[in-house]
Amino acid sequence: MKTEALWIAAIFAAFALLEAMRGGFLRKAGQTRSDILVELIGSPVLLLLTQPLVLFLSYQAMAWAAPEHAGALIGIPLLAKIALLLVFDDMAQYWWHRASHSFTWLYNLHRAHHSGSYMSVRIVFRNNVFYYLTMPSLWFSGALIYLGLGSVYVPYVVIKQLVIISAHSDVQWDRPLYRIAWLSPLMWLVERTISTPSTHSAHHGKHKADGVTHYKGNFGNLLFFWDVLFRTAKITRRYPDEIGIEDLPPITAAEQLAWPLFRSEGTRRT
Repeated sequence: MKTEALWIAAIFAAFALLEAMRGGFLRKAGQTRSDILVELIGSPVLLLLTQPLVLFLSYQAMAWAAPEHAGALIGIPLLAKIALLLVFDDMAQYWWHRASHSFTWLYNLHRAHHSGSYMSVRIVFRNNVFYYLTMPSLWFSGALIYLGLGSVYVPYVVIKQLVIISAHSDVQWDRPLYRIAWLSPLMWLVERTISTPSTHSAHHGKHKADGVTHYKGNFGNLLFFWDVLFRTAKITRRYPDEIGIEDLPPITAAEQLAWPLFRSEGTRRT
């Protein structure tokens, strides 16, 4: 197993253990049989098949299309490499995520991620099996690895997954830090830089009327800065009353995992 996969697995396991200690990892309030099926199938498909496949295909496509440019960016400064990954991976994912809440067919691929009624590391990789196949940021990442950014991609993706996993977990690590007055300036910067449990749970909130929920914004994955920059940020330092999808009927596990192979009237944009 690759180094980054081991680190990501360790991060996931650590937060899963914390959730278990706080009251439950395998049992979440409101979970259904469909939730369990979607998570047991969708997450392994992404981690073991989709992501490696997309990175491999992108790398091979570059090798075929531009064999003379293999490793062409190895010699550029480290900060330039990080900037390229932030723009072509993280910012590209921000726009894809934002588009997924704007266009019907994309939301149908992304809906599984929001169908659960709880926050947890269990939902981090929960999506339609076709969602990540169509995600431009993964294809860009494969190209950047081919161009010589592989050694930087490893720590980058570990840090990114640490932020994403911690933001989805119901271990609200930011909540006690907001209560410490002298940390307020630091937390002001943190919550505008990376995704936190507060800002990301707002994206998963169910009811806009609660004053916290903001499912038409807070799209950032690693950097919440993209939401600040592109005016989709909502920062309240509070948490939604409920998690889920507002005003749409539930759909089957098969439809969550494999739309458009399975369809119903409930599959449309929120």
